[in-house]
Amino acid sequence: MGTTTPPRTLAEALRARGDESLAGLLRARPDLLNPVPNDITQLATRAGTRASVVRALEHLDRFALQTAEALAVAPDPAPYATLLSLLTGDGLDDGEQRDDVGAAVTAALPGALATLREQALVWGEDERLRLVRTARELLAPSPQHPSPTGLGPTVAEATAGMSPGRLQEILAATGLPATHDPVSAVAALSALFTDRTRMAELLDTAPVEALSVLDRLVWGPPYGEVTPNPTPPVKWLRDRGLLLPVSTRTVVLPREAALHLRAGRAHRVPEPVPPVVAAAAERDPQAVDRAAAGQAFTALSTVEELLKLWNGGGPAILRAGGLSVRELKRVAAALEVTEPIAAFWVELAYAAGLLATDGESDERYAPTPAYDEWLDLPAQDRWTHLATAWLPATRVPGLVGGQDAKGRALSALGPELDRSAAPDVRRRVLALFAELPPGTAPDPETLLRRLRWERPLRGSAPSAEGTDLRSRLALWTLNEAELLGITGRGALSSQARALLNEGEEAAAALLAPLLPEPLDHVLLQADLTAVAPGPLERPLAETLSVLADVESKGGATVYRFTPGSVRRALDAGQAAADLHAFLAAHSRTPVPQPLSYLIDDVARRHGHLRIGAASAYVRCDDEAVLNEILADRRSTGLRLRRLAPTVLASQADPGSLLEALREMGYAPAAESAEGDVLITRAGARRTPPRTPPTPVPEGPPTPDDTLLGAAVRAIRAGDTAATVVRKESPEAATGTQASGSLPRTTSAETLATVQAAAMTGTAVWIGYVNAEGAASQRVIAPVRVEGGFVTAYDHTADEVRTFALHRITGVAELAEEG
Repeated sequence: MGTTTPPRTLAEALRARGDESLAGLLRARPDLLNPVPNDITQLATRAGTRASVVRALEHLDRFALQTAEALAVAPDPAPYATLLSLLTGDGLDDGEQRDDVGAAVTAALPGALATLREQALVWGEDERLRLVRTARELLAPSPQHPSPTGLGPTVAEATAGMSPGRLQEILAATGLPATHDPVSAVAALSALFTDRTRMAELLDTAPVEALSVLDRLVWGPPYGEVTPNPTPPVKWLRDRGLLLPVSTRTVVLPREAALHLRAGRAHRVPEPVPPVVAAAAERDPQAVDRAAAGQAFTALSTVEELLKLWNGGGPAILRAGGLSVRELKRVAAALEVTEPIAAFWVELAYAAGLLATDGESDERYAPTPAYDEWLDLPAQDRWTHLATAWLPATRVPGLVGGQDAKGRALSALGPELDRSAAPDVRRRVLALFAELPPGTAPDPETLLRRLRWERPLRGSAPSAEGTDLRSRLALWTLNEAELLGITGRGALSSQARALLNEGEEAAAALLAPLLPEPLDHVLLQADLTAVAPGPLERPLAETLSVLADVESKGGATVYRFTPGSVRRALDAGQAAADLHAFLAAHSRTPVPQPLSYLIDDVARRHGHLRIGAASAYVRCDDEAVLNEILADRRSTGLRLRRLAPTVLASQADPGSLLEALREMGYAPAAESAEGDVLITRAGARRTPPRTPPTPVPEGPPTPDDTLLGAAVRAIRAGDTAATVVRKESPEAATGTQASGSLPRTTSAETLATVQAAAMTGTAVWIGYVNAEGAASQRVIAPVRVEGGFVTAYDHTADEVRTFALHRITGVAELAEEG
């Protein structure tokens, strides 16, 4: 007559949902899709498994979790009014529960309950709300696992197994009428503790010390230890059932008594409204954008400098993987930053695919071919590449220097730095930044408080890594965002907002005008230095870095020319004339005479000596130079001997001989077996093509709408097949076939039945064994029967399929609806 029967199980509640609601459940809990459930019953069973429920609880916000916790200590099932009372109190607490909090709870509870229903943690109508059994077990109190609400077991649970005589003593002490029925005794005691008037009268007779004991237990934990001879206040409470024994030395405050003392509240402080992220400072948005752009440019320069440092081959990999502490210190010293910041830049380059291992037997780190492609991009595109690599990365540089669960040190680029929660925290922090007005820097403490409210169970417990991981990830995100130029002066930049909301092109367009234009000139000075008043164009910077050494960095970079740096340029194939022309073309000041003399002097001596392979040899047209080398005591270790007036042989290898003679003040050049001078190109080592590290997912990915639609259709089809009414076979009627088992028919009966179904267009129920031997039952509508195969619409799979007749174990007609 237009009424609906309340669902008796979670499966029935899910079956009554619409397709959009089922899709919402699968979107919120994607672990339920792996694999796609066969029907609604299997979906409900999977939704109630411990691992899936724990994962769902971890994604609840504070108030939704408080609502679930209140249902865990409420009667099962619980009316909506009872749940609301547990969250707001009964209003008889002398004004302790403010009206505004109660109003906020009343307004927020429908939304929290809708969230729990959508995620299949709660089912049933408002008058019969049920928390799924697994969630109730996880959130309900026990001595080993106290309830998050701080409430203990009910009177009935705490007195289970108590002797009838002891129950009679409690009834007598509280003034209740005696009864020899334990169930009636427990019910009478529970009724007393839930009666506000009678309970108040009982507590009015309690000693002051007894009330102090209750005050210590009322908000949890509700368990306490007692001695064999308890004090009079404890004895008074125990005699009246206000403390019930759990063991010989442990007592508990029953739930009903605690709720009376709490004025009916399950939580001391309900939190229906998320904490507001307060503003720490308000700045000029344009100043924020300029500061962020300046830091973005610094980030690009730092990554370039790091990879240039390892351009010819980086440090070796530790046996356990990662970068050694000594090498990280060298990187920090070269970049002039602290070791934690150096670890961030190393990990960022690795996440962006610019750095990897070379795969050689003596495995080392080196830039990848993608680094050269990255260098060719405009500055703004290079920055968006780094930023988009940072956002989804699960590797956490902040862990470097700490220890894992086994006490082993965590190293940069090591294998134990992935934390699957990092991308979610990173994006949530930036989303909270984006909710503030432009130029507003949030207060970090209120930001952390908001994150804890949104995910109170996710990483909230202290671990071997220190305080809760989610808060540490948030603090690291604040620091890393500032280093990368996502934020400037503590506020989110416009280019970062565009990156989050519109994509890389929009962010690059906003950043480009804020970056300094590269210069095509330097200022040469008489003290053998060159000053770059800003960033240099890439060809100029690369050539100058070979010809001179960087002496200082900052707003302007100072390069110093030395004999060693000039020789380095000559080794790279430059001639003295080329160097003179280069300096004249790129200097806004005249080339100083001392610099010209330095270049000519080094060039005059460069290549005067030639090093080849004997093991190694030295040849020189000037016999006096070779005589000078032989007479030098520093050449003793080279074990030189004269082969000819202009040739010396050595037992050292050519590389060692070359370095040794350079240390002695000579400028030798290496030559090939053909006698040609070998030109050493700077930094030519690259790894084979490498892909960036894949982030470690936190769980199953959120399915798209197409997959959700297909999954819902498959579940509906499978449910139809599982719940369809079938005609009872003769074997089942006589008891020779178990009810619900696959039908069994002969080959002739099977063929005749499916042919008849194809002619009449009706559906039938079949048992089918696939090629792997897996048996299943299906509802099919045969379309064509020929050649030993049945082509039919499979209601279970919601598609047209072909079935081999010899694999059909049996067929049965469906019962007529009526």
